[in-house]
Amino acid sequence: QVQLVESGGGLVQAGGSLMLSCAASGIIFSRNNMGWYRQAPGKQRELVAHITSGGTAQYGDSVKGRFTISRDNAKNTVYLQMTSLKPEDTAVYYCRAAWAAYVYWGQGTQVTVSS
Repeated sequence: QVQLVESGGGLVQAGGSLMLSCAASGIIFSRNNMGWYRQAPGKQRELVAHITSGGTAQYGDSVKGRFTISRDNAKNTVYLQMTSLKPEDTAVYYCRAAWAAYVYWGQGTQVTVSS
């Protein structure tokens, strides 16, 4: 059974930092492209950051220069380091794993940034 378990969300003041983690099980983690997405109330889910199985990262325009995605294949975990957080970063953050035709999602972790 595939599981993606996010952790690290919470309440933080604007300008602060948070580190999200997503621990994967039931997949061959090293083969999967991993991503972080977010969904704010009333908005569509959007890409935050993505990292390929080979380690190439890309970011959504709104987070470039502030967020960093990384992965540890030995720990089957992908991370999202978030800095200089803004109130508009408030959302539920979801982890995504993708390989071939298979796509899996975590249940999400809430990030709230107060002004």
